[in-house]
Amino acid sequence: MRNFLIGAAVALACAAMLPMLVQAEYYYVLGFTVMQLIIMATAWNILGGFAGYVNFGSGAFFAVGAYTAVSLFKAFALPLGLQVLAGAAMAGLLGLGVGLLTLRLRGIFFSIATIAITIILETVVLNWSYVGGAKGLPILRPTEIPLFGNYTQWLFFVMVVIAVAAIAVARYIQMSWIGRGLRAIRDNEGAAECSGVPTLKLKLVAATISGALMGAAGAPYAMLGSFIEPGSAFSLTHAVNALAMPIIGGTAHWLGPVIGAVLLGGVQQVVTVTISSEMNVLVVGVMLVVFVVAAPEGILGLLRKFSQKRT
Repeated sequence: MRNFLIGAAVALACAAMLPMLVQAEYYYVLGFTVMQLIIMATAWNILGGFAGYVNFGSGAFFAVGAYTAVSLFKAFALPLGLQVLAGAAMAGLLGLGVGLLTLRLRGIFFSIATIAITIILETVVLNWSYVGGAKGLPILRPTEIPLFGNYTQWLFFVMVVIAVAAIAVARYIQMSWIGRGLRAIRDNEGAAECSGVPTLKLKLVAATISGALMGAAGAPYAMLGSFIEPGSAFSLTHAVNALAMPIIGGTAHWLGPVIGAVLLGGVQQVVTVTISSEMNVLVVGVMLVVFVVAAPEGILGLLRKFSQKRT
């Protein structure tokens, strides 16, 4: 725990001092994107990796966080920190509500239900004129922020803070009785119930926390591009990335989604710069197929097998 806290403090300090060394805005946009991927992957893994409930509705929670932040900024000009908290709270409530409705379902039925939630919410936003509806809504974000050169640098720092918090939450869950209970559900839910594990309670806790973290990841989204529209906020890419990154890195450990997000995010940015951003989905698909077939336990599983062979 002590080493983790030291690492978290170092990461935050480096993010705060980076504007003194680097001025190019591109690197902060890149960092923002990677941090966002880390949060989404970590959030998905709490329910999908630890408990084995595959969520295809990540885009819904992401978009709820984004549109909550936009609505509050438009109505009250709230600062970004409060937008993030509000977005996380609304997405967490959505996670709790969806959990109450769907977590009694198992397997593919739960996954289909999460897709349906995304479609319903996107339809609502498409017809909500206050946030621009189908046309989208431009955002007039602040141009400067104290202690930071520009607002993009501030957005990057906020995403680093959220990412560190998300990783800390995932690590705590894995090490606690909650994590042990979720793993029991993943291995054999019927046996876990017979053993006295409060399966529904644990699944609701996981769904709420997972949703809240996804909402926090989505809250600063509109501020980065100064614009939001339903097609990008509810994009299937969010769900695909959130699922693929933990599988690539390894779902059994809190570090797996972080590794998968850094690897996948880096590859996607290279492809975007060298070829086209439209190739990103293809890259995700190819990497996902390769790891599912060749390394079903992800990169951490490969490292574990390699270390066992050496000993």
